[in-house]
Amino acid sequence: MIKLDLQRFAVPFRRTSKTKKRMRRTHLKKEVGAIATCPKCGATLRPHRACVKCGNYKNKEVIKTAEEK
Repeated sequence: MIKLDLQRFAVPFRRTSKTKKRMRRTHLKKEVGAIATCPKCGATLRPHRACVKCGNYKNKEVIKTAEEK
């Protein structure tokens, strides 16, 4: 028969309270990502990405959009 030794792992002496648990997790919250605006059309987009609406990146046209065709 196999004998199980259940006390091999660390077991907390007392239960962690809600306040202590929340204080420990305060820095784990999600943050909003950075948002930039297109200098040509003013649309919101993520930094270092080409604009979806006008197709510009760093004041140069890199994508031809459906409006121009």
